[in-house]
Amino acid sequence: MVSPALPTSGSSAPAKAILMMIAAAGILTVNDAIAKWLAERYPVGQVLAMRGGLVVMMVYGWAIVSGRGSVLRVKSWPLHLTRGGLMAVSTFLFVTSLWLLPIADAIAISFAGPIFATALAALILGEPVGWRRWSAVAVGFAGVVVMVRPTPEMFRIVALIPIVAAFVGALRDIATRKLGTGGESTLMVLIVSTSIVAFAGLLTLPFGWVVPTLPELGLFLVTSVLVAVAQGLMIESLRLGEVGLVGPFKYTSLLWALVLGLVVWGDVPGTWTLAGAALVVVSGLYIWHRETVVRRHG
Repeated sequence: MVSPALPTSGSSAPAKAILMMIAAAGILTVNDAIAKWLAERYPVGQVLAMRGGLVVMMVYGWAIVSGRGSVLRVKSWPLHLTRGGLMAVSTFLFVTSLWLLPIADAIAISFAGPIFATALAALILGEPVGWRRWSAVAVGFAGVVVMVRPTPEMFRIVALIPIVAAFVGALRDIATRKLGTGGESTLMVLIVSTSIVAFAGLLTLPFGWVVPTLPELGLFLVTSVLVAVAQGLMIESLRLGEVGLVGPFKYTSLLWALVLGLVVWGDVPGTWTLAGAALVVVSGLYIWHRETVVRRHG
């Protein structure tokens, strides 16, 4: 699972934060595929409520059994409620976009998130973001566009849903960073935020609820485990590294999708897809390089 708390000082290795974000992106890609399948059969609110409820029970139970109950204390309710509310909105919008759009389209559009996060990190947190990092983020986004090669069909009103989800998700990342500087434990951040998402999902109960079959209940359990692990990794990543540094590595989730497509469905990526993937990888590595140079020269 995840550790209770880690230091958030500048001595934390940026490499660890980046690797955590890459792992989280891969796990979330698998989870997105399962969520899309479930959202086609169940109301989105029910998917969020059942998944969130299972996540909270698993994480809370693990914390107690492993002797980490002492870290389950809230130090800043305003920040927790802010992050949880933003997470509820962004999650609901993104799962809805998975339901209404092809999964590649929804994920590609949502990659505007790191760009929003970089801008917000500079404006709200005062994190230094130079023109080189801005350029690398832009190149990464260009790589996503090259891979997906948007068609006129994508410019529907429904395409605005993942864009709004991306912006709200960037605000959530900023709140996560603020919670990290406040000494909140990773477990507490995860439990409170996920509880709010589950509660928000329950509010949609009057609009419809479907009794799941036993196999599909198993899928809810699997997606809950994936969400718990991925969110824990993502929270730790944002606590260890600057939002503007680790945020762009969410782009790698599309690379994970390429691997899954090849291994599971036998989809062979074309030339444009490989070219776009190369741009994403190069931009991420350049951001890492710039961070190393800046730290070395103080």
